[in-house]
Amino acid sequence: MSTPTTTTPTIPDAEIGRLIELLKDSDSVELKLTVPESNQRSTITSLGLDPMDAQIRQVFFFDTPDLTLDKHGVVVRARRIQGKGGDTVVKLRPVVPSELPAELRKSGSFRVEVDALPGGFVCSGTMKGMASLEDVWSVAHGERPLKKLFSREQREFYAAHAPESVTLNDLTVLGPIFVLKLRLTPGDLARRVVAEMWLYPDDSHVLELSTRAATTETFQVAAEMRAFLAKHGVDLGGEQETKTRKALEFFTRNRPAGQ
Repeated sequence: MSTPTTTTPTIPDAEIGRLIELLKDSDSVELKLTVPESNQRSTITSLGLDPMDAQIRQVFFFDTPDLTLDKHGVVVRARRIQGKGGDTVVKLRPVVPSELPAELRKSGSFRVEVDALPGGFVCSGTMKGMASLEDVWSVAHGERPLKKLFSREQREFYAAHAPESVTLNDLTVLGPIFVLKLRLTPGDLARRVVAEMWLYPDDSHVLELSTRAATTETFQVAAEMRAFLAKHGVDLGGEQETKTRKALEFFTRNRPAGQ
């Protein structure tokens, strides 16, 4: 068995200044790492992740068959969450926080966050909404128009950034993906870590470990998280695979004939 890599791909020096500028005007930062499949079983064992403690989630994405929204940096998503209900998201990435309208930043439903992965980062603006389990189910199965699932603020945000020719009701259901989500607070880290296992219909899977931090703590928390993961033998040098990208590409390749 190969020895896990402990050398993390670093952000180029030329990009550090841009990251700092984005962090200044963002609400939070989420530090993420996807674990290579060859290292997932040992990571689960080392961190003591028990799937029986996980929350089940069902995730649906919405886009055109040729991923028009994705090409414009727009993500439309809905989730059904065990024991909690449902939620919806319209997301735009990348964004520059200082260039966003002041009225948008005042909305309690809107959040700007930097996602930082080994070797890179992206800043996104997300308009969130709530939905019932039943509403998400009925929309995903074509029983209700997709537009009905989203709030007025979300529809306005979508209209401002999606191509004019693509309305919410024009979008195709891409999903679902089943997700197991675990929250843990390890004694040797003293901060919350989230583990998500995304299970794709072709039996492949993505294990992502993440933690959120205040933007002023980004580099300190990144160092602490890196040391914690290395201590537990987690491969820090694997190729990073985003959950959303993998889902969109899978369902686009495997959509039923005629859709």
